[in-house]
Amino acid sequence: MARANRNTKVNNQRNLIADTDKRSPIAEQYRTIRTNIEFSSVDEQLKTIAITSSGPGEGKSTTSANLAVVMAQNGNRVLLIDADLRKPTMHYTFKTINTHGLTSVLTKQEELAEACQETKIENLTILTSGPIPPNPSELLNSKMMEITLSKATEMFDIVILDTPPVAAVTDPQIIASKVDGTILVTSSGKTDKEQLVRTKELLTKAKAKILGVVLNNKEVNEGQYYYYSND
Repeated sequence: MARANRNTKVNNQRNLIADTDKRSPIAEQYRTIRTNIEFSSVDEQLKTIAITSSGPGEGKSTTSANLAVVMAQNGNRVLLIDADLRKPTMHYTFKTINTHGLTSVLTKQEELAEACQETKIENLTILTSGPIPPNPSELLNSKMMEITLSKATEMFDIVILDTPPVAAVTDPQIIASKVDGTILVTSSGKTDKEQLVRTKELLTKAKAKILGVVLNNKEVNEGQYYYYSND
């Protein structure tokens, strides 16, 4: 789906380069991903999109955040959900609290509209993970998760879900079965090919619609674009 990037210093607060440096080649690549998604939805509207990877550290959370930014910049009302209920990070990225969020909604402690938080980026709202629960898979596979996604699509034009790596837990397969499309993020020189094939098999078994693959950390020739990751 798109070319990818080299690593920068790893930290919890990702650089939202699609917002901070809109004219950079990297931001342009995120816009290319956005365009490719739009082309893939010619016959049917994609309102819910899950972002996952085979393993950790491949750039899926960086991709989720920056993709949400460029979609919001295009005039869409976007909701970014941190659906990684085991290792959430979006509250660091957007410098916000995580005392309530998705888990609060799924356990019926809070309404979706109350749990969502506005960001400094126009049209972009986030739903952090909320307190880490003892039963993430059960919550994500609940009827409340389906109800929450349905409500979210009524409130927003596009809903993006950052999910855990497929190799680690069953959570991304559960989510992939409930959304309109899934994007798989890989890392050049890091993603194991056999693991990637296995990931695709697991997502297909879950009846996920795989929209495409984003390749991160790819060394390119001089004059070509980089696309970085610090997931």
